[in-house]
Amino acid sequence: MKQLTTTLTDPVYIPKEKFTVYDRFWLRMMNDKRDLPFIYLLTKIHLTVLPMAIILFTPLLEGWYWWLAVVPYFYVSQLYFKGRFGLMFHCLCHRKMFKAPWQKPFHTYITWILCPLFGHAPEGYFCHHMGMHHIENNLPDDTSSTMHYQRDSLRGFLSYFFTFIFVGVINTIRYLFSRKRKNLYQRLTAGEYIYIAFCIAMCFVNLKATLMVFIIPLLFARLVMMLGNWTQHSFVDASDPGNLYTSSINCINTVYNKTCWNDGYHIIHHLRPGMHYTEMPAEFLKRKDEFARHKAIVFDGIHYLHIFTWLLTKRYDKLAANLVNINGTMFQSQEEAIALMKERTKRIPV
Repeated sequence: MKQLTTTLTDPVYIPKEKFTVYDRFWLRMMNDKRDLPFIYLLTKIHLTVLPMAIILFTPLLEGWYWWLAVVPYFYVSQLYFKGRFGLMFHCLCHRKMFKAPWQKPFHTYITWILCPLFGHAPEGYFCHHMGMHHIENNLPDDTSSTMHYQRDSLRGFLSYFFTFIFVGVINTIRYLFSRKRKNLYQRLTAGEYIYIAFCIAMCFVNLKATLMVFIIPLLFARLVMMLGNWTQHSFVDASDPGNLYTSSINCINTVYNKTCWNDGYHIIHHLRPGMHYTEMPAEFLKRKDEFARHKAIVFDGIHYLHIFTWLLTKRYDKLAANLVNINGTMFQSQEEAIALMKERTKRIPV
């Protein structure tokens, strides 16, 4: 196990000494100068992913030239930028990046034009995440809840994943409808089915480009999102599943937090959903005594893919080696820590 240090390596806001002309152009429309890294990311996407996606649908590239182009395109869009974009969009769902009147057209453009390039059907992420997940917090009415699965089981994860693939959207629409959230269930329904119709139509335009640009990224994105949610909510205290300290995890001091906007601070995110990502490390240190009191699961130096892999292979020894024993009071031994983790991954009948 590891001890918690007072210095974290995860990103915090460092004021710029001087803003460029490009910075100042965007800052006059933005609510928070700390969001400038999102502008840089979107700029790179518009210079690389968007034009290449368009070219793949045109006759400019044919035969082997098309396949030589699609390989780097898929790497850049679905491996290099996918996590960065997805977690940026997550931040944008929680905090308005632009002032009125620019916010609505900006968010609509991201949702309907850019999101599909990274496997997100329009409106789906926002409606699921903001209209349901943060309200239910992984409890039984959460349509992506992990509670009733054995969370260190490959069979459990496959059941979870395929359930979401086939009925997840329908269940979320039904949830929003039953809660009378008319705007959200209409947006989710429209986004999902317009996107399906769009993909079918584009298959008649260029089948292989539609598969590589829209359909395969959609399936890949849903796998990645379910893997992430599974891992974030794998350790749940059955005696108090609504406790936000014990229904999720934190990952600190990891490169993943540098590329994906401190997404590892998932307990902090559920406690303070609207908090800017640069404030999360300080908030965690501020609450460390509460984390220790609740025996919250915090890992140091690893990220969700490590945890997912070690859970499904039942390598609790590796998980325990990277577990943080906050204040030195949470666990008396590694065996005690492993026993707690095993207890919190058990299926919870609901």
